[in-house]
Amino acid sequence: MDDSRAPLVDVHAHFLTPHYVEQAKNAGHLRPDGMGAWPTWEKARHLELMDQQRIATSLLSISSPGTHFGDDKTARTLTRHVNEAGADLKRDNPDRFGHFATLPLPDTDAALDELAYAMDELGSDGVTIETNAHGTYLGDPRYRPLLAELDRRRTPVFVHPTSPPNYETVSLGRPRPMLEFIFDATRTVSDLVFNDRLQQYPDIPWVFTHGGGTLPLLAQRMELFRSVFASSTTSTTTSDTSPSAPVPEQISRLWFDIAGTPFPHQVPALAASCGTQRLLYGSDYCFTPASGVTEQVDSIEAAPQPDADTWRALTSRNAGRLFPRLLRITS
Repeated sequence: MDDSRAPLVDVHAHFLTPHYVEQAKNAGHLRPDGMGAWPTWEKARHLELMDQQRIATSLLSISSPGTHFGDDKTARTLTRHVNEAGADLKRDNPDRFGHFATLPLPDTDAALDELAYAMDELGSDGVTIETNAHGTYLGDPRYRPLLAELDRRRTPVFVHPTSPPNYETVSLGRPRPMLEFIFDATRTVSDLVFNDRLQQYPDIPWVFTHGGGTLPLLAQRMELFRSVFASSTTSTTTSDTSPSAPVPEQISRLWFDIAGTPFPHQVPALAASCGTQRLLYGSDYCFTPASGVTEQVDSIEAAPQPDADTWRALTSRNAGRLFPRLLRITS
């Protein structure tokens, strides 16, 4: 097989249902995260794109703004709807689709219930959560029971960016995925680091998006504050102490997809910071249109390749290590 066109595993792919979009619009999300409109998603078109770009399997998830629009009961019902729809897609197309189940945070009890249902009954490949849920970030003490269960189960957690609190002030009317998503991903990783969650729950395989965002540039700065200004970074809301492991070491244990604009700058910076053994491919379809996915794949194939390897083959092998059921596809 020509490794330059090795089959890809897409860990960052989205699906929609008409009911989900209707409920999101009813909750006020007429332009999701400031984008122009909701995209459309059809299984046939997604499979056609996958065939064109030689994507063997796409792991489907619900994107921002998630399923919790303010009411816990409504969120539980909507979350169950999208999770069963995603599981049906995987069941009907087991070689082409996988599924990350949505968790309805910040309702931790509901998230624990849905985690058990998704993993034990639906056979999901992992779960997806947003970088924050109505302003609550992932290191918050209320999430500790959920993190403990994810750690016990060793469940892959796909963390998708979303709009930050008070986005109206910082986004200046521009689409939040352009900048705010990237900063919010960095913010939630810093919250996990400085609340010591990555060390307390070391068996959670965390997957972050868009090449780690600004983490490759800010890891050393975060380490400066951990080691030199420890008192200013230790959480004031918990009794946790500042993390003992250096920040770059903690971040190097995370997984990252390369959705967005991986070349010419982002992937080389991430590889220099964290290595390449936890890099994964991501398309961000359908919020990135098919033409954008094509341009992105072209940029990956045209970029300087790893020594005696290709980005396609390397990312798919990595996906096979994280998701063993895909080993047949990636071998």
